[in-house]
Amino acid sequence: MPRIVFYDIETAPSLGYYFDLYKEGNIVSTVQSWFMLSFAYKFKGEKKIHYHCLADYPGYDKNKTNDKALVTDLHKLVFNSADCLIGHNIDRFDGRKARARFLAHNLPPVPPIKTIDTLKLARRMFKMDSNRLADIGEYLGLGGKHVTTGWKLWEACIGGDRAAWAQMGKYNKRDVDLLEQVYDRLAPWHPNPPVLKIGDGCPSCHSHSVQRRGYNIARKSKTARMQCQECGQWFAGQREAA
Repeated sequence: MPRIVFYDIETAPSLGYYFDLYKEGNIVSTVQSWFMLSFAYKFKGEKKIHYHCLADYPGYDKNKTNDKALVTDLHKLVFNSADCLIGHNIDRFDGRKARARFLAHNLPPVPPIKTIDTLKLARRMFKMDSNRLADIGEYLGLGGKHVTTGWKLWEACIGGDRAAWAQMGKYNKRDVDLLEQVYDRLAPWHPNPPVLKIGDGCPSCHSHSVQRRGYNIARKSKTARMQCQECGQWFAGQREAA
């Protein structure tokens, strides 16, 4: 089976000075750039959701902003262990943020990895009231995110509060759990799923319970139109002469 990984990262904000609270672009000086707080991930087909945070690593009490060990584990455990990465807004946020920290710590480039961004899929295929992960979860009857105190949780983690880190773990892991549930509901609607199948199996759920349902006809050839009997995904089968 292909190694499909669901993941989510949490970051600290950058710290800076400003003159006017409501004026756009008014940061006059950055005191400290952002850094990574934690990440959670899960391999498809496994039950365990893994979680790593800054407070897990030696030396944390002396330097609460040094994310090198954390980022190195993200590089090794997620980006170098997956054939496909799935996340919500990962193409614009999680993936780019992660690669920025890889670059900062002089880690080698990660291999080319297929991605499935559930935010992009939701925007492309549906018109829901909101495309936020929590709102999609509620809309689909899957529940929302782990309830937190908002910014106060991030502030407490940055300050080194161990109880806050425990709550961050619950929040981060719940995001991955909800992400997988949302993906499983959206996946059969993917108009062009990445080729992550073995043989003639379904590209979404990998079931081999598939059925040919007509053809897609082109000028010089025709392609079998297949449907998965487990999740409902439509996909192209073998090409034949017209």
